[in-house]
Amino acid sequence: MRLKTTLALGAAALATTASLVAPTGPAANAAPERANVSAFLAKKLTSMSASAPAAVMVHGASLTQAKSAVAATGMQRVTSFRKIGVVVATGTKSQIQAVRSQPGVTYVEGNPRIRFFQDSSNVATRGYEATQTVTGADGNKLTGQGVSVAVIDSGVDPTHPYLKEADGSSAVVANLKTLCDPLELFCSVQKVPNIVDTDTLSLGGHGTHVNGIVAGRPTTLSSGKKLQGAAPGAKLVSISTGAGIVIIGADAALNWVLENHSAPCGAGVPATTCPPIKVTNNSYGPTGGGEFDPESATVKLQRALAAVGVVTVWAAGNDGGDGSASLTNPPGQDPTGGIISVASYNDLNTGTRDGTVSEFSSRGDATRAQTWPDISAPGDGIISSCRIYLPICSTGLAPENGPGLLDIGTFNTISGTSMAAPHIAGIVAQLFQANPGATPAQVEAAIKATAHKYTDGSSYVGGTSYDKGFGLVDVVAAAAAIR
Repeated sequence: MRLKTTLALGAAALATTASLVAPTGPAANAAPERANVSAFLAKKLTSMSASAPAAVMVHGASLTQAKSAVAATGMQRVTSFRKIGVVVATGTKSQIQAVRSQPGVTYVEGNPRIRFFQDSSNVATRGYEATQTVTGADGNKLTGQGVSVAVIDSGVDPTHPYLKEADGSSAVVANLKTLCDPLELFCSVQKVPNIVDTDTLSLGGHGTHVNGIVAGRPTTLSSGKKLQGAAPGAKLVSISTGAGIVIIGADAALNWVLENHSAPCGAGVPATTCPPIKVTNNSYGPTGGGEFDPESATVKLQRALAAVGVVTVWAAGNDGGDGSASLTNPPGQDPTGGIISVASYNDLNTGTRDGTVSEFSSRGDATRAQTWPDISAPGDGIISSCRIYLPICSTGLAPENGPGLLDIGTFNTISGTSMAAPHIAGIVAQLFQANPGATPAQVEAAIKATAHKYTDGSSYVGGTSYDKGFGLVDVVAAAAAIR
């Protein structure tokens, strides 16, 4: 029996975004023009006490202007996302209101909590077939070799048998952790040793499962079952956000990728050992979807990543729906090429390519194509690395033992769009191996144009649909199209 439910992690959901503009009077008495704020922050400002500090992201027309605005209002600057002109700062209610009127400030964003999407089928995607029959531009089998995938999640166990190379080293080449202060007013990304398990918190396990789906190495379980991740030759860069995640922490991780994608292990480490990051996986977001906010730091970061050649993959969400309203993850709705929203496909535990849309998979608004997911990938009943003593892993209903005598309960089956998204992240790594010069937009276009049109669910309109996007990903066909 497979797990069909979803688990919400974190304390609260990410609010939808909107704008508040201060009214203006006659020109002679007009108040200073004030920058818009996110809906979450607007709500918080109505209830927060005068003296309590809060963390915000101050967006500027330039980084210099954002910094000047923070300094002028007496706010405490914490860190900067320099490539998108955003300063993370803490301040009181009056300081936050005042910074909106400072020259060059374009937007002020709050710091809500978000959650991981929780609740291998490489046969349905033709992914296993691709690794055996298709070669990349380097002449090697199409395994994602030469590409690193950044997984922003609860963390990873780098010593897990599914992530072990033939020489005993780990597929995780960079292990990082987003550290936030106790009040979660600011967060920073720090490197930790590659042997440290960053996925052992009270709600851990999610990230290790996701990393295995991306790039688990070919492994034979004690039962004789053979497994491998979508890109069993790719390297992993894990950025742990912990189990309770706030948006500043997640954005700090995306910003780290933006600043370090070309050399994630640091200067002097050869790309043969630690390849550039070409794709990020993001299996987290709000409950119930929300409206797309083009002014948010998340969107600015993912668009900057696309501009430097990095694809961003989002889980669509686990809120189901019937097409009457959009329940998909807001940043995944970004129309920018190379930003991909992934619905969950159910292969009925047979590897069929004509299965169903998972019941839990978030649907878009049937009348607004911009809210629809882009593609489907297996997310129902996915077996991957998962130590059973961790709470998320213990929710799986089919624990299995790994290849070693001590690998007891080291694999389990979990469902969710969290499991669908890393299939696509791994496949993106394969496509960049097939054509290293491809742009993120070209990668997304190849995935969509070659998708298998399975028929369950809503009808396709213009080649796509509000529940399953363009259909089920086909790795072999996409690799041929990207060359």
